[in-house]
Amino acid sequence: MKQFNREFFRDLWRITKPYWWHSEERWVARGAFALILLLNLFMVFISYRITEWYAVFWNALQHFAVDSAWHQMLIFLGLATLYVVAGVSQIFFTQMLEIRWRRWLTRHYLDAWLAKGTFYHMQVLGDGTDNPDQRISEDLASFTSQTLGIVIGLLSSVTTLAAFIFMLWELSAMVTIPWQGSLYTIPGYLVWAAVIYAVFGTILTALIGRPLINLNFNQERYQADFRFSMMRLRENSESIALYGGETEERHHFLQRFAEVYANYWRIIWRSMRLNWWVSGYGQAAIIFPLVVSLPAYFVNKAIGIGGLQQIMSAFSQVQGALSFIVSSYSSLANWHAVVDRLRFFEQSMDEVRVIRETHYQIERKDGPRLIVRDLNVRLPDGRELIHRLELDMRRGERLLIMGPSGGGKSTLVRALAGIWPFGEGVVEMPDGDRPLFLPQKPYLPLGTLRDTLVYPFGVPDVSDAGLQGVLHLVGMGALADKLEDARLWSHVLSLGEQQRLAFARILLQKPQWVFLDEATSSLDEPAEDALYGTLTEALPDTAIISVGHRSSLFQHHQQCLRLQGGGRWQMETIAHAVSGNHQPASV
Repeated sequence: MKQFNREFFRDLWRITKPYWWHSEERWVARGAFALILLLNLFMVFISYRITEWYAVFWNALQHFAVDSAWHQMLIFLGLATLYVVAGVSQIFFTQMLEIRWRRWLTRHYLDAWLAKGTFYHMQVLGDGTDNPDQRISEDLASFTSQTLGIVIGLLSSVTTLAAFIFMLWELSAMVTIPWQGSLYTIPGYLVWAAVIYAVFGTILTALIGRPLINLNFNQERYQADFRFSMMRLRENSESIALYGGETEERHHFLQRFAEVYANYWRIIWRSMRLNWWVSGYGQAAIIFPLVVSLPAYFVNKAIGIGGLQQIMSAFSQVQGALSFIVSSYSSLANWHAVVDRLRFFEQSMDEVRVIRETHYQIERKDGPRLIVRDLNVRLPDGRELIHRLELDMRRGERLLIMGPSGGGKSTLVRALAGIWPFGEGVVEMPDGDRPLFLPQKPYLPLGTLRDTLVYPFGVPDVSDAGLQGVLHLVGMGALADKLEDARLWSHVLSLGEQQRLAFARILLQKPQWVFLDEATSSLDEPAEDALYGTLTEALPDTAIISVGHRSSLFQHHQQCLRLQGGGRWQMETIAHAVSGNHQPASV
């Protein structure tokens, strides 16, 4: 059972500390928080003055002192106006601090998630269901809002308690308890009554509401999984439609929603029990100070209506401050769940970093060209795909990587790109050279066609005519007048058309090294031949490393690295015959 224990507060501090202690905004944040506290103290002071006002005003009414009563009404109007101004200001500065903190945390988590391919490694090495999108977009918003609300509420309760407990202690001297014909005065009688009432209520609230922590945590996870499954359908809508998988997808959706539904009912039933108790506790708190004060009121007529009203107001303030946990338990339970989800997200990223640092022993160096020495590439289970690979390439050279499916071709490309953590060896590449890696299914970002073409490095000085010319070169001239159209291009275009756009990126961005992982697999051989021909003609000094299966690729490459399984490999020189019968020859 999750509790508010030392582990929870340690996790809370770990999430909170970077912004308040190390960020560039820490002094602004501290200043805003100090201003919020000052406004809170001012509001407590106004509440204190209003509580004193009760005694004067109600006593004036009791004695029919008209002038005094109207004068007190004017005083109350002034106090209430000041309270409203302070309250609205406090809300404004709290919201300002909340959005600034959320902005900083969002950047911080995005940096950690995107650094060194952590987002990719979490999918490859983790369970793939971590829902980082929800944790960054929703949980961070909930965390900043709830943390500030709870901390400010707690500090408000502490200052209210500190201010009113002395007033209530002094008022206790007015309360004499009749017992067996004698009158007794108990020092701090009303204070002890408020403490006993609040402690009793807090213990019962914790016992009734504690399961809500786990239930809220699970609800967030179930809802995230349900939303993620629908997002997967949107991303793969064409494949699912071709399979006719709507019935199966609906079954999976309803299964996941059944978890959301069942857990939400558990939250409803548990919340209902808690609400029964909290509502009853709150209503009883209205009458409780009268119950403990009326015997003295009837015996000691010196208290008066005004004194009784002041006692009720002061008792309410003290009891409310002491009952912070009772009144906020639902929020506290949800807050605990949010902190847990963020901490588990951090732990997941930490685990990936440890795996990467422990296993990733492929040393990357600056060198005069692409040099691979003693490169071993493994799977996570330790099985070796490539053993002691040696490779030496210069700009303008072209290498074809071939081999059986599952033999490690794509994994080798990932290792050269620096995102595969399992292996060791040395990879050298000229510092400042910018490689471009094209997977079999290109990534097309959200945005205009222009944004898609210049992704990921951007080409700031390219003209519309330049973009349109490149589209014509890769056989996509039909899109030349749609540069500013914002569409879901990954759904609008076929996979073959997407691969043509990927070649357009190469022509625009002119990288020194291009890695093509079956980047023409969805094109016919004439289209493939035309694209490779355009690429080698337009960028003769660019090195090309291709992964493929077709023998038609031989004519566009000078060497072939053939992976043979079990870690074995062979480098072959490709002999380009005039007849067009291109065959590799072993060296």
